[in-house]
Amino acid sequence: MTTKIITVSRQFGSGGRIIAQHVAEKLGWKYYDRLLIEKIAEKSGLSKEFIEERGEYASAGQHFAYSAPNGVTGFSAGQSVFDKLYVIQYNIIREIAEEEPCVIVGRCADYILRDRTDCFHVLIYADMDYRIQRAKEVYKIDAPDMRKFLRDRDKKRKLYYKYNTDHVWGDVKNYDLCLKSSSINMDTCVSIIMNAVS
Repeated sequence: MTTKIITVSRQFGSGGRIIAQHVAEKLGWKYYDRLLIEKIAEKSGLSKEFIEERGEYASAGQHFAYSAPNGVTGFSAGQSVFDKLYVIQYNIIREIAEEEPCVIVGRCADYILRDRTDCFHVLIYADMDYRIQRAKEVYKIDAPDMRKFLRDRDKKRKLYYKYNTDHVWGDVKNYDLCLKSSSINMDTCVSIIMNAVS
């Protein structure tokens, strides 16, 4: 079956988001990253900032037992806001996958759409030094220990993914293609993905 959906999982600072955006532009497909966050915020009543940070990362000591923020409706008493957020993300990702060809960044989309034969799942990763440089230059992050900052981001993403999918984030078995952006540059990553799905 022809590829209709590309999911892109990425390490923070690897350039995966930009690669995904360029692939979507070249294919003329819908691109879901910020737009997906907006859809989730509209459906959940949670802020875009909350969803951006907590829709892929587990907080330290979170244990996913967290009450809904004040003023947010639609949550059952005692229900974890993170569980509710994941269900909403899950449903929206399934819905947009039915609408039109698209590229979806992160948010467990590779797992959520694992049963579809028209999906192509990509992982973008990079060397630590490359990620540190991009974190500083692109995201303007100036943590006292950048290596620790990035390792913590990876750990939180892995915890979130494990909790919601019972799979290991970053495991090559989850993907059709794994690309090291620090070795082959982002433009080459875009070209390889384009060739793989064409």
